[in-house]
Amino acid sequence: MTGPVFSHWRLTPALQLSTRAAAAAGLSLATAEGLHLQFPIYAMIGSVIVTELSPVETRRLGRSRLVATIVGATVGALLSQTSVTRAILIAIGIGSSMFIMHAAGYSGAARVAGYTCGLVMLQYHEHPWVYAWYRLYETVLGILMATLVSYVPMLIRKDSGQAA
Repeated sequence: MTGPVFSHWRLTPALQLSTRAAAAAGLSLATAEGLHLQFPIYAMIGSVIVTELSPVETRRLGRSRLVATIVGATVGALLSQTSVTRAILIAIGIGSSMFIMHAAGYSGAARVAGYTCGLVMLQYHEHPWVYAWYRLYETVLGILMATLVSYVPMLIRKDSGQAA
């Protein structure tokens, strides 16, 4: 069947991006499990979120994701040490993390900072700095794997129709 949905050139970027994300996720998960990290899922998520066809774009998204994780984890860990009501404090932390990201010019990653902050405060308030460190470590691992995979040449190029 041919048509716009099944056009070879429309499927090629989708197939290549899907393959890259899957490879980066698998590598991230296997490495995180091999290192006996606390929550390998965050390495896997980090790799999928930043995967793009271009190494430059993957690195740009990776940098944003890394900054967001640092901001969210830091704000969450700092605020976890106060005695304000938990729900109010978490809301303040999420809002603050997102605002910092917007103000720093990383508006596309503001949500990542917000949910990272919320996770630190909601689930790991007894040991927030330990949790924050692991999120950073796992996120860096995911970004590294996505970046490595992004350097694999595309197998089929739209302009030539031939394997690269």
